[in-house]
Amino acid sequence: MKTFYSSVVELRQEFVTDIETHPYECGWADEAIFFVEVHAPEPGVRLGLRVQLSPDGIRWHDEGTVIDTGTSTFARVTHFGGFLRLAGAAHRPDGTAAPATISVRLALKG
Repeated sequence: MKTFYSSVVELRQEFVTDIETHPYECGWADEAIFFVEVHAPEPGVRLGLRVQLSPDGIRWHDEGTVIDTGTSTFARVTHFGGFLRLAGAAHRPDGTAAPATISVRLALKG
């Protein structure tokens, strides 16, 4: 029987510039799904987020999965180290930085 755990990593957190979610230790899990919810997005604003992994929660490496969305979405991840997080930024159509309020939930199975 697999173990399942769901955690709220960010809850209605406002990011003004760069987005870096709290790191989450999940080395026991075989698979993870990030659920990203954008709250009251400014028209045209998109999130560009990268899944990052880390062996220690300090040094981060891009895993390869990229999220580019203006609404709610998810990303599946397997074969990761001890910690996971999302990093990136919100941007307007003209490329300028935009604030964003997001919630991130992480579902883990192992």
